[in-house]
Amino acid sequence: MRVFVTGTAGFIGFHLARRLLGEGHQVTGYDGVTDYYDPALKRSRLKLLAEFPRFEQVEGMLEDAALLSESLARSKANMVVHLAAQAGVRYSIEAPHSYVQSNLVGTANLLEAVRANPPQHLLFASTSSVYGGNAKMPFAETDRADGPVSLYAATKKSGEAMVHSYSHLFGIPATCVRFFTVYGPWGRPDMALFKFAAAMFEGRPIDVYGQGKMRRDFTYVDDLVTAMTALMSVVPEAGKPVASDSLSPVAPFRVVNIAGGRPTELMDFIRAIEGAIGRKAEMNMMPLQPGDPIATESDTTLLKNLLGRLPETSVETGVGRFIDWFGAHYGYGQQ
Repeated sequence: MRVFVTGTAGFIGFHLARRLLGEGHQVTGYDGVTDYYDPALKRSRLKLLAEFPRFEQVEGMLEDAALLSESLARSKANMVVHLAAQAGVRYSIEAPHSYVQSNLVGTANLLEAVRANPPQHLLFASTSSVYGGNAKMPFAETDRADGPVSLYAATKKSGEAMVHSYSHLFGIPATCVRFFTVYGPWGRPDMALFKFAAAMFEGRPIDVYGQGKMRRDFTYVDDLVTAMTALMSVVPEAGKPVASDSLSPVAPFRVVNIAGGRPTELMDFIRAIEGAIGRKAEMNMMPLQPGDPIATESDTTLLKNLLGRLPETSVETGVGRFIDWFGAHYGYGQQ
């Protein structure tokens, strides 16, 4: 299989590309290596991917429509996974134009490239943030998701709509995968686990938002990648839904949540970090930040119906693996 993956210098894109390469597939990566967070971490990921002979990396921005289209055409990909995006709920308040350019203009450019070089299947990375202020839980793919509470979520929901339109107009089979709080080794420095670990190793207090009452459906990155690689071969077919499907009535298009369906209280997550590091956290209890939901929980019925299994790595195991990587990568000695 030849796979074109945008965002290969990023957290999830790196893990997905490494898994595909390990299974013997050809991977062309496309990434702008922006400075939203430390580019050195992104370069370290790419260095590991470069060890695989079947990997080719193109450094370019999604906004560069010509280079993006040329790169996809040259890859002769039969599978496209669009992960590259401007991420982060809180940063979207500070730098809204970055989200418009990357997540809207960039996705439009990707779709035009896909239109000219149609793959067997397009996977588009979305987010649980699109469920916004929904009170009903767990979040199901068939729930309305038209009340985003951050610009980041609004751009990802818009991306889903754009993908659906191209799927309908040009018959491109597409799956939008909604991620739920993905964590693990090589994670993003703007995520809570990364920030908490650095502060705790250095003996600094951690800022705990929502007064510690937040709850998240954490998904370990290896579980996410396992689900994504399995979904690649589950190509949506118009008129052929499975039970509890989100399949569009007018396009070969569906939306799938990827999560374990087992929400964890934030304080339990912090306790897992304390256990892995061997040190108690000093906490600053803070109010909920704008754009952050108090809780997320995934309905996993469709994922299980499509794949026959669900993510199952426990928070304690996943956090332990992250701390092992974090300590080794940044030279922290565990207490």
